[in-house]
Amino acid sequence: MRLRTTVTVAALAALLLAGCGGAPPVAAPRPPAPAVPAVPTAAIPADPNDPLLADLEERTFHWFWDLADPATGLIPDRAPTPSFSSVAAVGFGLTAYTIGAERGWVTREAARDRVRHVLQFLLDAPQGPQPKGMTSYHGFLYHFLDMKTGRRFEKVELSTIDTTLLMAGVLACQSYFDRADPAEAEVRDLAEKLYSRVDWTWARVRPPAVSHGWTPEEGFISWDWRGLNEAMILYVLALGSPTHPVDPAAWEEWTRTYQWHTGYFGQDYVTFGPLFGHQYSQCWVDFNGIQDAYMRAKGIDYFENSRRATLSQRTYAIENPAGWKGYGADVWGLTASDGPLDVTLKIGGRDRTFHTYWARGVSPQELLDDGTIAPTAAAASLPFAPEVVLPALREMRRRFGEPLYGRFGFVDAFNPTFDVDVKPQHGHVVKGLGWFDYDQLGIDQGPIVIMIENYRSGLVWKTMRKNPHVVRGLKRAGFTGGWLEEAP
Repeated sequence: MRLRTTVTVAALAALLLAGCGGAPPVAAPRPPAPAVPAVPTAAIPADPNDPLLADLEERTFHWFWDLADPATGLIPDRAPTPSFSSVAAVGFGLTAYTIGAERGWVTREAARDRVRHVLQFLLDAPQGPQPKGMTSYHGFLYHFLDMKTGRRFEKVELSTIDTTLLMAGVLACQSYFDRADPAEAEVRDLAEKLYSRVDWTWARVRPPAVSHGWTPEEGFISWDWRGLNEAMILYVLALGSPTHPVDPAAWEEWTRTYQWHTGYFGQDYVTFGPLFGHQYSQCWVDFNGIQDAYMRAKGIDYFENSRRATLSQRTYAIENPAGWKGYGADVWGLTASDGPLDVTLKIGGRDRTFHTYWARGVSPQELLDDGTIAPTAAAASLPFAPEVVLPALREMRRRFGEPLYGRFGFVDAFNPTFDVDVKPQHGHVVKGLGWFDYDQLGIDQGPIVIMIENYRSGLVWKTMRKNPHVVRGLKRAGFTGGWLEEAP
């Protein structure tokens, strides 16, 4: 099985920047555009109580609740294929538990106790620079952990972004479990300790940016987080730290490397190919109606930017320049996901190259597409463009049926073009329909359940608005307007 690592995403980001000749020149100062109004989600024609959304959200929640290790509480990277734990998946899972409690799928007490157990386990796990037997160092956790022991899996990196996604879930629990009950108070205390010990300044090896990660064997990875991609929330949490905050200059460096493009498949926006880069941070932070200096100058916000990225990718699927089978107005969605096989085959008289796990996406910097569609790409864009996402979810389930949709909702990915008599690396081929994964991945399941809930009730966004660390990070990054003006 091909390992997913932060380095893979880092390499993609570096290639995207290299393809455009590096960072763009700093533009001359310009008067700020008027603040963009929050998008009136309720006015967009898609029913938050649609039965499909309710069913998909609950099924996806149970992936996290049912599959967590009973001893450690860790969440698998993927299932049903046996795997290590992904610390990012743990962060998504912790957030999913607050949703399950709010929806009544589990009791608040059961969710609280599960969260408390996981946080205590992570806090007690060994920290240190040794290459073996450790879980974390300087507060950062290894990308993958052994499900049964919680120790570093093989030689993976100490990951700054995966630790960030874990901490986002930790802070979601800190703000959700807000009652005077002693057990909920313990959750808040454990969350504070875990977040406060992350030493963001240690990972700022090439100031002001933060590195992708570190290994005991080779030291810091040579790439730093520069925008736009999934690490927006990394800088928000790094700026908001009460103990080891980075300087506001880190946010300026982050936005300095943005790639704004005009008319890309019908949209003007800051581009990044895989949709997860437009979704992950907004699982937790409500960017609707708040702006930093960069977005004030553009007259939009990050919520609108993600909406445009979603619509651009849908237009790409409608135009379907490479002629992949099945693409259209209601079958679309490219992001990092599983795929059938690393192979080139002749199909329909032309060579088609396929991949297994790959960061698929559409951008002017680099277009990576092998006909593989990931339902999470559309589903996690539900709050941004519900009028096109909900029909896509309905059509994908209707057209492909049981191979695509089962006990835990959608499988990770499918490929209608890979309808060939060739054994895939994993998953299976259904004659007449194409390749379907067997697995779901935690980092793809998480955005589904969280963004459906954010569309239906705004629960996670409202919860995180109350978190002082998130509010502090946003303000230090220069965000103003909207709900942030009333935040405590």
